[in-house]
Amino acid sequence: MDRNYLPVLLLLGFVVANAVLIIGGSHFTMRARPTPEKQRPYESGIPTLGSARERFSVKFYMVAMLFIVFDIETVFMIPWAAYYRQLSCAVTLVGGACPAGQLSFFGLSEMLVFMAMLVAGFVYVWKKGALQWD
Repeated sequence: MDRNYLPVLLLLGFVVANAVLIIGGSHFTMRARPTPEKQRPYESGIPTLGSARERFSVKFYMVAMLFIVFDIETVFMIPWAAYYRQLSCAVTLVGGACPAGQLSFFGLSEMLVFMAMLVAGFVYVWKKGALQWD
């Protein structure tokens, strides 16, 4: 077996053992006393209203998908921010800093293009009326 996988296997074994111990411990220490009040669904501090099978508007799903798309796009900014210093230097960094006169706007221009596409998509969605709840 390759020694590179040993830490991963140890972590996986720890996670499985921990899960078994927690579930087993709760099974042996819990006293089951179900009541109608305990069996009722309850979410986010609000008692349920109506059926769980009611229909939702398509606008709800449209806003949810748009949120996911724009949220994932903004997550792409994290690696860019981590490598911004390297992207904005025309040569290799010296001591973690860009040498004098070697600064470029490549890193900034990349993000400006990305942000322009993001804003263009947002304006398109806004003009199409996907964010309105009529």
